[in-house]
This record gives sequence, C-alpha cells and structure tokens, in this order.
Amino acid sequence: MTSEPSTVPALSPEVTARWQARFRAPRVSLPDWAEEAPDRNLYSSDLSGVVEQYAWDRGTGTHRQVTDRPNGTLIATLSPDGGTIWWFADDDGDEFGVWMTQPFEGGEDTVAVPEVGPAYPAGLEIGRSLVALGRSTDDGSELWLAPSGGTPRVVYRHPDPASVDALTRDDELLVVSHSEHGDPRYPALRVLRTAVTTEEAPAVVAEKWDGEGRGLHALEFAPLPGDRRLLVGHERRGREELLLWDVVAGTETEIVLDLPGDVTAGWYPDGSALLVGHDHAARSELYRYDLASGALTKLETPPGVVRGATARPDGTVELAWSNSERPPVIRRADGPVVLTVSDEEPPAAYPVEDRWVPGPGGDVHALLVRPAGAAPYATAFLVHGGPEAADDDSYRARRAAYVDAGYAVVHVNYRGSTGYGSTWRDALTGRPGLTELEDIGAVYDALVAEGVVDPQRVLLTGGSWGGFLTLLGLGTQPERWAAGIAEVPVADYLAAYEDEMEGLRAYDRALFGGSPDEVRDVYVRSSPLTYVDAVAAPVLVVAGANDPRCPIRQIDNYLGRLEELGKEHEVYRFDAGHGSLVIEETIRQVEVALDFALRHVRPY
Repeated sequence: MTSEPSTVPALSPEVTARWQARFRAPRVSLPDWAEEAPDRNLYSSDLSGVVEQYAWDRGTGTHRQVTDRPNGTLIATLSPDGGTIWWFADDDGDEFGVWMTQPFEGGEDTVAVPEVGPAYPAGLEIGRSLVALGRSTDDGSELWLAPSGGTPRVVYRHPDPASVDALTRDDELLVVSHSEHGDPRYPALRVLRTAVTTEEAPAVVAEKWDGEGRGLHALEFAPLPGDRRLLVGHERRGREELLLWDVVAGTETEIVLDLPGDVTAGWYPDGSALLVGHDHAARSELYRYDLASGALTKLETPPGVVRGATARPDGTVELAWSNSERPPVIRRADGPVVLTVSDEEPPAAYPVEDRWVPGPGGDVHALLVRPAGAAPYATAFLVHGGPEAADDDSYRARRAAYVDAGYAVVHVNYRGSTGYGSTWRDALTGRPGLTELEDIGAVYDALVAEGVVDPQRVLLTGGSWGGFLTLLGLGTQPERWAAGIAEVPVADYLAAYEDEMEGLRAYDRALFGGSPDEVRDVYVRSSPLTYVDAVAAPVLVVAGANDPRCPIRQIDNYLGRLEELGKEHEVYRFDAGHGSLVIEETIRQVEVALDFALRHVRPY
C-alpha cells in the first residue's frame, strides 16, 4: 500500500532552489596525468549534467569531453605516454562491460582487448609494452596480459577474487592481489614475471601475506627505471600503515609514522619521497615523507577532507579538498586553484559537530548538523554504506538538503567503518547489520538524552549498506524510527546472495562465515526480510533496475511482503544501477525522499 496524499506544504521555492543548486553546480575530480606526458590530463566532471570523462591538455589549455553516454562513465585512465585514454563501458549502469580506448586528441572508440570479453573490472595496469587487466564473472577471476603486437592470454585464473594491482616501469614485474586463502577482505600479494616464452603460467618472483585478518594492498612501484621497491599498505598493528618491499631482494622496510589514524601514500615522481595521506576522526591531512632522512613534513591544508592528492613532476602537490561548509575545489597545496569548469559556485552548507558516544563495542564517533531553531529537533539519521567506509567533514549536498528542509542530521561511524582501526572495522564479522545498529542506537539514545533529538520525529535513511541498515533497523528497532528511506538496499539477504556479483558473494562468505548453504541461520538473522512483520513506520524504497550489488529481485521480495502485510510503503524505481551518474535523476531521487520525509516526519 502507499500513503495517502498529505497536506504538508512543500518546501519554499527559495529552499528548493538552494538545495538543488548544490547538486547542479558542476564538479570535477582530481586530474590524472600521464607519467611521460604530464601536460596530458584526464578528469571526470558532471558539467554536462552526467558524470563523464574529459581530456585536458595543460600545454594548450584545451578541454575536451571524451565520453558521452546516457548513464555516464565513471572509470577511465591514461596510458603512460598520454597518447591513449582507456575507459570502461558498461550497460545502463550495471558495471558489467569492456575496456574501450580513444586517442587523447579525439577519434573513434575501439574495444581495447576484444579477446577478454565483457566482465566486471578487476584492475588495469597500462605499461609501455603490454597491458595487464583483470576481469570478474560468476566463474571467478581471470587476469590477462596483452603484449603490444602479441596475443593476449590468461595468466591467472581462480574462483576467488583477484585483481591486477601494480606494474614496474619496465613492464617486467606485475603484482596481483588474490584471496586464495578464502577471504577477499585481507588480500595477499603475488609478484609475477611478465616475460613468458611458452604457454605456461608466468614465473612467480615473490609472495607476501600477513595471515588471517591482516590484508596487504599494493599501492605503487617506485617510479624509477629498474627500481623494484613496492609501496604496500599493511595493518600489522591494527591500523593502515606503510612499508616498502623490494620484491626481488626480498627485503622490506616498515615506515612507522607518529600519526594516530590510518595512512596511505603515493610516490613523488623522482622517487625521493612519499606523499602521505592521513585520515583520523573524519578529517584528513597531507604530509611529505623524505625517504633518505625520515623527515615528515606537514603540507598546510585547511581543516576538512582531502579526497585525493598527487605530486607533480615539478614537486608541487595537487589535491581535491572540501569541508562540510565549503564545496570541493581542485587546488595546489600552496593555495592556487588548479582546475575549474564553471563559474557557478554552489551554496555553502553547514558545519558538523563531533560527538563521541559510549557504545557496546567502544566509543562511537558521530557527526551532528543542526538546523535553524531550538532543540529538540526532528532528525534524519543518514547512515553510510560500505560498510567499509565512513562519514566525514566533507561537503555533502544530500546532507545539506535535509538541513535546508529543517532536519538535524546525524551520521554514525558504526563498527564496520574505516578510519578507526582494524578491530573496529572487523567487529561486525559474523553478525553484520545487528552490530552496526547497536552503535546507531547508542548514538540515538545519547542525543535524545542530551535533548538534541526529538524521539517522536526521527527518520532513518541510507544507501546501499546504509539502505540495508535502514530496513533492518525498521524491523529490529521499530520503537525508534518514525519513518525510513532505504536507497538501493539489501532487503532479502538470501536472494541478494544468489543474484549479486561473485566478488560480493565472496565478500559475504567472509563476512558471514560461509555461504547460505553453510550458515543459513546467520544470513536469516541479519536479513531485513526476517523482521518485516515488526516494521511499524512507513518506508520508502529507492531501487535501481540494473543494480548488480543490491539486485532488484530481492528488493521486490521485500516489497511484496510489505504489500501482503498491509504495511505503509512507497517505491521509486530508476533505470540504472547502484545509484545514478545523471544529476537530474539524483535530484529527482532527493525530491522523492524529502517529500516522503516531510509527509511522515514533520520538521516543525
């Protein structure tokens, strides 16, 4: 059943124009640049109203739209010489497709390696004399080598997830990550020699795995000819840190930094230093780490979030920065704006307040945004997806739209979130969904007790894993929530497992402790469908028709059960995958969500 039309007035034209302007103001990503032609750059932008890829020649100052597709293009990169743009072509947002190439100057698109065939992408490394690419299907993973002028062939095949991760500058060594041990959350690394004169598998040069519960992530080989040092992320001390592994000599050097949060890094182009990104408590910083002296120098950036950074050949650092009030900007670390595609500046948004709340697994970090007026507020709990992700002090148009409408907004970095150590991230293993909701409930209770949140007017909403938590929360905590909005959610976990991409099935097996055939009761315990009878609040479900991550059949199963039970619900379907790259479609989804919220949880 659907809800009756409401007499609640719509938002004023001024408020509507303000929140929509944040979505419509064109954005750009941090430009990627070709190693041997740094003036040749590639970035994504929604300038056309759809997220597409753009080429930028810094030498001439020219910009050119590379792709133009109804549902947008999210993944692309440049060849080292800057001559070729590689972009991934899926169908209608389903993430299943092939790599295409186009000359940097423009021209016809061609299928890059026709022999590979359509699949989900699993890494791409473009060398000077060969290309290594990974693909994933329901049959597992395949990694291919395609030498220039030679015949492409499979060099690795396994039923569990694997990916192409790094290639030396001379194309001689390739690093792949794999999960042959059965848990793709904690990958192992294998180094292969690419030069093979027979049909046998490439020679294995080195292997590295830190064991159960400790993943390794290949970041980059050193940017110098003949250099065999691989920059690797590890978590041997319970958080993301760095080491240098000489894959031929077999030696490694851990880089121990006196920083409280997770770190990642990339190379400076001359190989003398690392550009270090440090994430802690919903904010990030940049540092230069000198390899010879061990000196760690902070690069001055305003408080907020750095979404990506790169060191250019001249030593300057470029980054994508925003905070909760100020929109994203592509700038140099020393200040100047590097790239903009429009004079249109989106409206400012709202500051976030930090809250640390005692929870059953330790202190939970939450972010609070207040609307105008006095507390207690009608409140929207916007829970993030992932689950291995986090909410932070960055600019969020959707968050600001709810505040514009009169709601306080609360984000909860529940157990399972990244940025708070490995133990926190992994705490939901064996009990996903219910664990996170304990933390969300703890924050809810604390803010109600503080007088910030009106317990009669609280909305639960999120997308993807956040949509899953929304539906699960409506069924397991019905006393807390006045309404729920679940976007592209997992709704029936048994059916979701059957229909989702194989890489996610492998992730679920690790998270739940096995497949549904092996631990069916664990999946049932964490499935929103199990608790649908207890749902008391009206619910809106937003679903993508071509979603490979949270497939449509399992959502329809949940909606069908709501209908059978006579539960108040609405559904909005869109013709794309796990979200939309079309700005007007995104705006329409937010319109539908705000309309639903205003009808069921009045802000004033």
